[in-house]
Amino acid sequence: MSRVCEICLKGTITGYKVSHSNRHTKRKWFPNLRRVKINDSYIRICSRCFKKYGVQIKLAAAK
Repeated sequence: MSRVCEICLKGTITGYKVSHSNRHTKRKWFPNLRRVKINDSYIRICSRCFKKYGVQIKLAAAK
C-alpha cells in the first residue's frame, strides 16, 4: 500500500535534511493522508482533498 492520495495523486517527496554544520542526509516528506470509508471500501486521501471534497464524500458514503 503506497502513500499516495487517490484523488490528486500527491505522494512522497525526497530531499535532504541539512544540519547546522551543513551536512546533508537523505529524508522523505510524506503527505498527510486519511482513510475514508466510501461504500464499504476505504480510500486514502490527503487532508487538502478531504477539506475540498469531504462533504461530498460523506454524502456519497451515506447513499
